[in-house]
Amino acid sequence: MSTSHRSAIVARLRAAGCVFAEDEAHLLMSTATTPADLVVMVDRRVAGLPLEHVLGWVDFHGLRIAVEPGVFVPRRRTGFLARQAIARCPSPAVVVDMCCGSGALGAAVAAARNGGVELHAVDIEPVAVRCARRNLAAVGGRVYEGDLFAPLPTELKSRVDLLVANVPYVPTEAVALLPPEARVHEPRVALDGGPDGLGVLRRVARAAGEWLAPGGHLLVETSERQAAQALEAFRQAGLAPEVASDPGLNATVVVGEMWQRSR
Repeated sequence: MSTSHRSAIVARLRAAGCVFAEDEAHLLMSTATTPADLVVMVDRRVAGLPLEHVLGWVDFHGLRIAVEPGVFVPRRRTGFLARQAIARCPSPAVVVDMCCGSGALGAAVAAARNGGVELHAVDIEPVAVRCARRNLAAVGGRVYEGDLFAPLPTELKSRVDLLVANVPYVPTEAVALLPPEARVHEPRVALDGGPDGLGVLRRVARAAGEWLAPGGHLLVETSERQAAQALEAFRQAGLAPEVASDPGLNATVVVGEMWQRSR
């Protein structure tokens, strides 16, 4: 493709408000299979569709994760949650990716443990479930559609070594302030955490003890300002909690360990 054509694409993207227009142009050009495909992709991006939905994939923790319109796009900061989860994941292990979206977290943990994981994933959104099944098929992950723990097999109770949950944690009133890429193009159920943003987190924490094995861990992403309340929710649920953070990524993870409970 000519330099002038590339420059025209960059100019269109920049005019549409794309801050990293040159990087986006490179990704679009390298992903498109035909010139006509490229035109459609650029038009969709200029119209405001998230870049990841236009490309059909996102780079997450070194993996190419398939995404599609209507699916929550895993954020760069969530790579910190993946690293914290991997650090606490034994091998072999039973792992549940709760509120899985595209299945990115489960895929990252399974890849790091190189086959030593029995992976289960859950989401309430049918589009996300379809997408997660694509991403987790190669690692034998089983994906269920439903509300939190409800669709999981009961035989997993007291057997889960690692429960990782990228729950929605945006307070309801703040959803309207999100960038349009999220507010318009991602499912509200993946964003809205209730009045204080911690409604789903509390539900997961309260139920986790029924599913975690002794010494198992629950890890949830939240915001720095919500961390104290999240810690308290974990304590009330009988988990021994701690907070891990990465200021460079603006990432905060609350970790709870299941303890003082026999099978």
